[in-house]
Amino acid sequence: MTVASEPDSVSSRLAALVREAIARAGGWLPFDRFMALALYAPGLGYYANTSAKFGTMPSSGSDFVTAPELSPWFGRALAVQVAQGLKASGTDRVIEFGAGSGALAAQLLDALGDAVAGYDIVDLSGTLRARQQERLARFGARVRWLDALPESIEGVVVGNEVLDAMPVQLLHFDGTTWFERGVVADGQAFGWHDRPTDLRPPTDGPFVPGTVTELHAQATAWTATLASRLGRGLVVLVDYGFPEAEYYLPQRHGGTLMCHRAHRADPDPLADLGLKDITAHVDFTAVALAAQEAGAEVVGYTSQARFLINCGLPAMLESASIAERSMAQKLILEHEMGELFKVIAFSRGCAIDPVGFSAGDRTHRL
Repeated sequence: MTVASEPDSVSSRLAALVREAIARAGGWLPFDRFMALALYAPGLGYYANTSAKFGTMPSSGSDFVTAPELSPWFGRALAVQVAQGLKASGTDRVIEFGAGSGALAAQLLDALGDAVAGYDIVDLSGTLRARQQERLARFGARVRWLDALPESIEGVVVGNEVLDAMPVQLLHFDGTTWFERGVVADGQAFGWHDRPTDLRPPTDGPFVPGTVTELHAQATAWTATLASRLGRGLVVLVDYGFPEAEYYLPQRHGGTLMCHRAHRADPDPLADLGLKDITAHVDFTAVALAAQEAGAEVVGYTSQARFLINCGLPAMLESASIAERSMAQKLILEHEMGELFKVIAFSRGCAIDPVGFSAGDRTHRL
């Protein structure tokens, strides 16, 4: 008898779970529900299983690298903005969503020192939480883990690559009719199936026949909830994406949905369930509107490069080694993370002119 390897076992069990969900739903599962299972099904989804995920090289068993993993100078520069937010709001607590390996939390706590009395982490993944607890043990009781979004928030909220991992709805336009794209079982595999829908992109286009694109209902709902519960403080979110006018350009007719495994990208989310990340770029206009409509004030939007430069990264790197400078440069180079990644901030209950947006602010483009 052949015994399945652990990755194969995880993937086959997750596929069976998805097939059951499709059957219960009448044979068709909207893509956002499929994506939620593929990423977050307990013990099996990509972010809920034990695979490595974060790292700088495929040899580590990782699938992609995030800015805090790439260079500790990311967190040190971000800490300048967090410190200003804490001072402006008169608070001493930081809340991080989707803390990954815990690298950013460690960088912020080291940089901010006594300015942070408490650091709360909200993460859906039990396995990632365990890794975070090990990495952050030296900070003791200052760090705690929450099971859900707090009912009331006072402090500075940070989230790096959180929005892109929230399930999206897929739309397909055939030149005349809009369809919602869903998933069906196709033997032991999965396939696409479209159904007519009243859902529409937030802009009238133009859209070329064959367009496939995303709607970010979960990300905007999460943002609205976060903004509504923010009593006094600042929220800083970093992710890859575009404003609406760029997101829905005719040239982007294939959408932005992408998978990541072993530091390679592929466009097929229906294969190798649980073994690779599934993401979509962020519609920052939708995020800004959700925050604003929930009562917060959008106080900045710019590229990651401009944000980090405004926070003093170049001066910080004067004391860094050549190797450290080389890695940190990837945070701001246009063809690396500098331009694709954006930073958006919104506040409530405090007056702040965020240093991270002091030059090159693009709020007017949202």
